[in-house]
Amino acid sequence: MDRITIPTACDMHVHLRQGTLMSMVTPEVVEGGVSICYVMPNLQPPITTTEMALAYKAELEALAPQVTFLMSLYLNPALTPEEIVKAKAAGIRGVKSYPRGVTTNSESGIESYDIYYDVFRAMEKEGMVLNLHGEIPSDADKNVCVMNAEEKFLNHLKEIHLAFPNLKIILEHATTEAAVNMVKSLGDTVGCTITVHHLQLVVDDWAGKCHNFCKPVAKYPSDRAALRNVILEGHPRFFLGTDSAPHPSHKKEGPEACAGVFTTPLVLPYLATILESYGALDRLEDFACNFGRKFYEVQKEEKWVGKVTLVRESWDAPKGYSFGGEGIVGEKGEVVPFMAGKPLGWKIESIEGRS
Repeated sequence: MDRITIPTACDMHVHLRQGTLMSMVTPEVVEGGVSICYVMPNLQPPITTTEMALAYKAELEALAPQVTFLMSLYLNPALTPEEIVKAKAAGIRGVKSYPRGVTTNSESGIESYDIYYDVFRAMEKEGMVLNLHGEIPSDADKNVCVMNAEEKFLNHLKEIHLAFPNLKIILEHATTEAAVNMVKSLGDTVGCTITVHHLQLVVDDWAGKCHNFCKPVAKYPSDRAALRNVILEGHPRFFLGTDSAPHPSHKKEGPEACAGVFTTPLVLPYLATILESYGALDRLEDFACNFGRKFYEVQKEEKWVGKVTLVRESWDAPKGYSFGGEGIVGEKGEVVPFMAGKPLGWKIESIEGRS
């Protein structure tokens, strides 16, 4: 098989940033073969109200008018059931929870879920989605670090699901066998996103290699195998959420390296290459296009779904993407993408219906 044609993909977890970086990243959504994406709210300041989400959506649509942007709010103590009702009426799809201090711009994150039960109850009633960054903060006294923070979070997922069985919950960017097993053990309202890079990386690939460093970090080979296998088996509650998170190279390469891997421009070439490497290429369409759309029930609101044709071709991923520049107000620099300069086995030949 040297040519594949599938629908444009569905990325259910992406960071599109702000300012000049946003202006570069957002048009690349379509370049990667994606036509609908779920946008993270961890900006500065975070997206905490319906008005903020709609204003951000308008900025994104001006940059990529064909793309359907699904917006979310940032879970915080000021969020009320009334705001949930308002957000749902405005077309906002969910609420994202960040444990405090765990990832980029998570300083306003949660410390305990108990105070949010009224909000969760309203979300359950309104049909909104709860997106969970599934880690607890590192704590040396409790023997918690980046390698076990996800596994130690999983009981929170189970407790919320048992308390609100009709609330759709997504465990975002799973990295462990324990997370896969937990999601599989829970009801049909619990889904899970898997990134491109966690299908490729293990701990040795990011330790000392700043451009592969992300949160949650890649774990053991056995954990990567669990992620790969759940896609291979075609489990419908596990689907693509790239967690593509661009940072300027100087912020990745400094002494306090920012967490995030940039995959947006090459989502489908990356996926086809990686899935084929372990015999799962025939799962590309379901994982990247079908399962996420079905879980989120988004078919009626998509503005455009095209056809992407990928061809077998050996080529090297770009080494960088520039943003900002001469005569442009704001930050400028370069973002180094995942697998920069490394060979890929598939390339997008055409995207039907793109403007």
